[in-house]
Amino acid sequence: MSVPRPAETAGSDTIRLTVGQAVVRFLAAQHTERDGVRQRLILGTFGIFGHGNVAGLGQALLQNAVDPAEGEADMPYYQARNEQNMVHTAVAYARTRSRLQTLACTASIGPGSTNMVTGAALATIDRIPVLLLPSDVFASRAVDPVLQQLEDERAMDVTVNDAFRPVSRYFDRIWRPAQLIPSLLAAMRVLTDPAETGAVTICLPQDVQAEAHDFPAALFRERTWHVGRPVPEPAALERAVAAIRSAERPVVIAGGGAIYSEASAALEAFADATGIPVLDTQAGKGALGADHPLCIGGVGATGNDAANTLAAEADLVIGVGTRYTDFTTASHTAFRNPDVRFVNLNVKAFDAAKHSAEMVVADARAGLDALREALAGWQAPAEHGERARALRDRWEELVAPCFAPHDQELPAQTEIFGALNELMDDEDVVINAAGSMPGDLQALWKARSPRQYHLEYGYSCMGYELPASLGVKMAAPEAEVVAIIGDGTFQMAPQEIATIVAEDLKVILVILQNHGWSSIGALSESHGSQRFGTKYRMRSGESGLLDGDKLPFDIPANIRSYGLEVAEVSSTADFRDAYRRAEASEHATAIVVNTDLYGPHPPGSGWWDVPVSATSRLESTQAARTEYEAALAPQRHYL
Repeated sequence: MSVPRPAETAGSDTIRLTVGQAVVRFLAAQHTERDGVRQRLILGTFGIFGHGNVAGLGQALLQNAVDPAEGEADMPYYQARNEQNMVHTAVAYARTRSRLQTLACTASIGPGSTNMVTGAALATIDRIPVLLLPSDVFASRAVDPVLQQLEDERAMDVTVNDAFRPVSRYFDRIWRPAQLIPSLLAAMRVLTDPAETGAVTICLPQDVQAEAHDFPAALFRERTWHVGRPVPEPAALERAVAAIRSAERPVVIAGGGAIYSEASAALEAFADATGIPVLDTQAGKGALGADHPLCIGGVGATGNDAANTLAAEADLVIGVGTRYTDFTTASHTAFRNPDVRFVNLNVKAFDAAKHSAEMVVADARAGLDALREALAGWQAPAEHGERARALRDRWEELVAPCFAPHDQELPAQTEIFGALNELMDDEDVVINAAGSMPGDLQALWKARSPRQYHLEYGYSCMGYELPASLGVKMAAPEAEVVAIIGDGTFQMAPQEIATIVAEDLKVILVILQNHGWSSIGALSESHGSQRFGTKYRMRSGESGLLDGDKLPFDIPANIRSYGLEVAEVSSTADFRDAYRRAEASEHATAIVVNTDLYGPHPPGSGWWDVPVSATSRLESTQAARTEYEAALAPQRHYL
């Protein structure tokens, strides 16, 4: 007669587990299904252990790894170096997996957990599912205050983890073990709902993590969360079709939703059938391949002149899976036709309603197919498509010099981007986030597949790129994964190089070193603030400002200290050679490229509303204010 393990001794319909053990076993049994494809939802857990979780979730993950119960699926543990970074890794993983799979993240009480708040905000803003398990205070209050506890004199049920509430799509705190059951089920619903997804946060008091409870055995059965494709409501579809049929100069704006719903084939079929030009956002680039004759490219503040000209002339804008950030709308100046109207196809009603649009609340792929079928036989005027293609050809001629060598000592970053665009295969992935690079990339990069262009610009979070390369490589091990990182971003978050080395994941890190914040420096200069505080310099004894010699920070040596092979180059030709060597390597490598801080960059055709001081003693600020007030003229609500 077999003797049940002490941790599982209970009645026939229950299993005795700690809360930490129950969380791990439950998560390992969750799956998603879409279009008949079933897969694990939570592929593993990233964590950094401390006194809040080491003996709770940490013990549960250890037990799962070395002594799993019969029938218990594995839950791999990955050791992170920074809590914000591990959330970025989970976001990148989930995005690469079309939001159908993700990772969990556990952190200790106090700073370990609040370090994840920025990552949570990014996930929720970008509509990407991640599961966060921050540790918390003692539920029993037997130890009060515990180390790292913030005391609130007004209430004893408030902790620093309440900071997760506004940045989470779902938030709960488990004060008693029995509360875990409905909370876990609710969390899975949000993680797998395309309209509601984002950061899901379940706070786990550290004593509760280690507390045992008789959980229903049925809680741990394999579950499949079906991710549907909502179809348009017939009347809404009819209204949208009527609006499209009446348009003379329509455009499509493809956002991230077009990629997450895997709607690229549907978008291509729609463009082919209707002849409507397709513009894209940072998240939507690649939804329609760059080689398609109606793919015009990036629109908005950092968009190209062809796309922005079409946007300005458009009498109808069809938004597909976009939430219309200020960069997409050029701060409400992009769409200048006084009679412009909107049709928004979005799985989330909140986004579909923007700009007084005709709302089509549906999955992007299902909605595009329905629109195409309902529009059968109708096409936009032929001259509209011809003009779009002519504008794109003119733009490509205009920016060709961006990729050619410039008359300066160091290459412009645009030269490096052009080389990368040629060197990378269609299914490889380029990663970037904040700074000047997303502006250049949106205007210049030709994405040849839906996954090739991985830009985080919803939260524009410096530090995303390097940990994201880890997440993308985990999700797409067959792809070459290239993270382009500015030297400013590198100094903020290099820690996950150690995790990349520990997991022996082959990524290529391209660090562009220009000794300053290029983007914010240019913004400062154009807004009258003279690039103040945007260069990496020693403090000058003469002026008292940070305008002395360059900092002696050695990025290649820093990276080598992690055990990576590093190439340092100062020309595009040398970069090409270094990239080919990195591509051939079996291990992670880094290429540090010395570039010119001042560009040049592609010509801008959009605007971004960054207010300038209304009064100043500085002539530079006074001049910038005059330009700012003039630029406000086209700004309006779309009513």
